[in-house]
Amino acid sequence: MSRHVLSLEIPDTLNKCILRIVDTSVYDPNIPVTCPLLQITLPGFIHPVNFSSPQILPGFISNITACDLGIQVSDCNTVFFDIPDGIYIIKYSVEPKDLVFVEYNHLRATCAYNRINKIRCSLNLGACEPTSDVLQKLQQITLIEQYIKAAKAYVEDCHDPKKGMELFKYAVKLIDKLSCSTGCETC
Repeated sequence: MSRHVLSLEIPDTLNKCILRIVDTSVYDPNIPVTCPLLQITLPGFIHPVNFSSPQILPGFISNITACDLGIQVSDCNTVFFDIPDGIYIIKYSVEPKDLVFVEYNHLRATCAYNRINKIRCSLNLGACEPTSDVLQKLQQITLIEQYIKAAKAYVEDCHDPKKGMELFKYAVKLIDKLSCSTGCETC
């Protein structure tokens, strides 16, 4: 039996103003694709934001902004607000929607990664063995990144968003603590 195999990729980016979603589905050429619908539920929200054609067509690559998500309502073409970190529920479907769909939990950690990079920049690394203080901070950064990766795994692969957010919040606390010791600002 021929059928569509729906799939999305939500790549991690460092652009705080964009949520990128890529359609990596395999569509059966013998079955028409009708009524594609992308639904995104933001962290802390219950109802999704809906995107449909002409914006969503087979093979789409969508760079979604805060305005698209409804969390920014003014200056949409001139100012781009940051999209917050957290768990996004992303569902993609085509007709018949009750049979042909895919749904993902995506942990966005863009702000956290940008803060880590600011900390890295503040360390003033040289092409030599770091001081013990700098080495300790680098080890803390590695630990934080491992907590974020574990959080993403719990949310996206283990289907345990509660545990994932617990780890992510702890990683952010570690970033806050490290930021204070390096003089970096928060995101």
